[in-house]
Amino acid sequence: MAQPMRVDKPARGVVQIDEGLGAFSTEEMYREILRRLGEDPDRDGLQATPGRVEKSMAFLTKGYKEDPTKILREAMFDVEYDEMVIVRDIEMFSLCEHHMLPFFGKVHVAYVPNGKVIGLSKIARLVEVFARRLQVQERLTRQIADTIQEAIAPQGVGVVIEARHLCMMMRGIEKQAAWTVTSAMVGCFRQKETRSEFLSLMRQPSSGAL
Repeated sequence: MAQPMRVDKPARGVVQIDEGLGAFSTEEMYREILRRLGEDPDRDGLQATPGRVEKSMAFLTKGYKEDPTKILREAMFDVEYDEMVIVRDIEMFSLCEHHMLPFFGKVHVAYVPNGKVIGLSKIARLVEVFARRLQVQERLTRQIADTIQEAIAPQGVGVVIEARHLCMMMRGIEKQAAWTVTSAMVGCFRQKETRSEFLSLMRQPSSGAL
């Protein structure tokens, strides 16, 4: 069994760890965190927890290992279409970089093509890549818009994210009903008419026909 990491306890609660930290696995570090929380990582309910958390965090941050531009370029097509394309209500789950607590909601993406379109599933895939990183909602919104703009140079891109943040709901101010809405408008979406059309279509209820 791995030995606990040796720690010194200097003033003001700062913890120093041996320089040999790199010798410890991520799973062993999570075991140490459980100890510092006052738990016993060897009790029945927690024995497998460090390994599960390691796998969970690897999944929740897998976007760091993926190239969003490459994903879009795998499904770009030459199409003579110059009206708005909208993929709305894309489910999104991410981790706040400030407290590493989840925030979740829906992403609405629109663009006006300029000779090229993107496979629809790749737009949802793009959202997933950026969401599976430590994030702030404002940056996430901008990254999605900028990546589409750079990949296919459309006439414009619009992105709106509506999300709830557990860092507001479980801790701090503890407000349960608050939603955060962010937007990024590029190119023709900065024009009032185009932006209004996007926001109007985004809010329309689903027909429920499918």
